Amino acid sequence: MTPPSTHLPRAQPLSVRPEHSDTSPLSIHAMTVAYHRKPVLWDVDYDAPPNRLIAIVGPNGAGKSTLIKACLGLIPPASGQVEFWGHSYKKARSRIGYVPQRESVDWDFPVSALDVVCMGRYRMLGWCRPVTRAHKAAAMECLDRVGMAPLAKRQISQLSGGQQQRVFLARALAQEADLYFMDEPFAGVDAATERAIVEVLRELRSSGKTVLTVHHDLQTVEQYFDDVILLNMRVVASGPVAEVFTQENLQRTYGGRLTLLAAASEAIARAESGEGLGK
Repeated sequence: MTPPSTHLPRAQPLSVRPEHSDTSPLSIHAMTVAYHRKPVLWDVDYDAPPNRLIAIVGPNGAGKSTLIKACLGLIPPASGQVEFWGHSYKKARSRIGYVPQRESVDWDFPVSALDVVCMGRYRMLGWCRPVTRAHKAAAMECLDRVGMAPLAKRQISQLSGGQQQRVFLARALAQEADLYFMDEPFAGVDAATERAIVEVLRELRSSGKTVLTVHHDLQTVEQYFDDVILLNMRVVASGPVAEVFTQENLQRTYGGRLTLLAAASEAIARAESGEGLGK
């Protein structure tokens, strides 16, 4: 495998490259991410089909959460490009929603469930402006969709893990986005919350939205999702679940990590000597 070179010529927009389309909610080209010189994602290429529920699946440490964060600009990539409908994240951010891992949030912060969901309306309100009655009503409707309306005034620290996850899902719904990133929304939740999340995901798809979800339960991938990205530092395979989610591809995804890590580490070493990480 030939390691990529980091010195990119001035990149043309992804939408004019034949492998990427400006109708795709998400287009990733040659994206590499490294932490402290250790490769986490390597030369990722992917185009998300619109109006689909997409699972991001792979072993621990495969870079699933990193992929989402790099797409959202929360982690700087070493190289590569990301576009949304042919535009930068800055231009498209009002159309993008995000549900982070529940463990990454300070749930002791003194706000109510309704306050958290109203945060999803801030882009429509503008910063430092009061939440209007109409926006509170919209937030309450989102809480109702996830079965949390009766607990709207409860402090988030007093909610169970499953209830907290539902509140975060309601906040994402309040953003009224067209593309959603969800980082392990099913992790550590009870069966009722899992059913509620699946129902919301299907509602989003029915209304024309696209959802990319980091998911670790292989047994429910075929049941919950339309498409899958099999990830182990780079995209092993992607596409419709019925075509891609095979035993052979799963073996390639979960069984080849050491070989890939060695190849990627060699690419990082060459980059440090001046050859680079890009493509």
